[in-house]
Amino acid sequence: MARHSAQIAGAKGRRSAGHVTLADVARLAGVATMSASRALRMPGEVSPELRRRVQRAIEQLGYVRNRVAGGLAGAANDMVGVIVPSMHNAFFSATLEALARELESRGVGLLVANSGYDARKESDLAYALLSWRPRALVLTGVDHSAKVLHLMRGVSTPLIEMWDLSPRPATLNIGFSHREVGKAVARHFASAGYRKLAFAGANMQLDRRARQRCAGFVAEALRLGLQRPRVVEIEQRAEVGRGREAAAELLRGTPAVQAAAFSNDVLALGALFECQARGIAVPGRLALAGFGDLDVVAQTVPSITSVAPPSAEIGRLVGQAVFDKQLRDRRAIDLGFHLIARASSAPRR
Repeated sequence: MARHSAQIAGAKGRRSAGHVTLADVARLAGVATMSASRALRMPGEVSPELRRRVQRAIEQLGYVRNRVAGGLAGAANDMVGVIVPSMHNAFFSATLEALARELESRGVGLLVANSGYDARKESDLAYALLSWRPRALVLTGVDHSAKVLHLMRGVSTPLIEMWDLSPRPATLNIGFSHREVGKAVARHFASAGYRKLAFAGANMQLDRRARQRCAGFVAEALRLGLQRPRVVEIEQRAEVGRGREAAAELLRGTPAVQAAAFSNDVLALGALFECQARGIAVPGRLALAGFGDLDVVAQTVPSITSVAPPSAEIGRLVGQAVFDKQLRDRRAIDLGFHLIARASSAPRR
């Protein structure tokens, strides 16, 4: 399903004659351009066979319909399309806010879509956004479906990927290594004296970045000579209740887990609530760490260790890159992250 972002390079390279036009579609379908246009605008007024021929040509060429009327073509550059996997995660909100602020300072608006971690939905949303000829298309992550890559062949719209880094970036990546995040948390636990570790993650079958954090955590623990960490996968999205359930499962297991990392702060917060409800000391019996550095985790008792991603900085730089081709040509900007050690993972006594 997923393809590496490096494939975009080939897609862009094959667009030497410019973006795919309706005339190209008509030529491949063996119909007049006017007939192809009618099949798109008034499908009920053409034969099913003509519609099928036009649709096959569209899919083969990666044609994206231009929904902006000729007289309004200049208005297309007054917006940027962005697709995020979740509106539920606060750190994406911080990125969008910073991006919108940067664009608004230049008179450009932001059109946001939510894919729900669904690759097929992301490709449909990408098509819809590209049909409005935005100044740029911004995608979250570096793994996308073959359909998205195919669509990018047919348009000249710049593509920017955020919140992750590809080992072979073909378009601008602005983000950080999620695998390194996991490794940093494992090192932190080990340096504090915790030897029996665990990782609990939500929606990891769809969320590549959470999987990468988990993989880095496990690999680093093994490199440090620790036992293989226990991994708890939560199929639903991250919620406080899911964090409580994950903590309950970890506390039931043997051998006893001493420290647990969670794929985000919401789960870690739920784990803290579960421990407090059971009268289990944190970090005495179970140390905790999250991801996202939400405001609330600094205020709990004990406060929760977390990793602070550069959420706002990602949005600001994406906004700048929309207008700066030299910046887009850099291919990868690693903004790093900060691990903030708090009371929930104080050194083991």
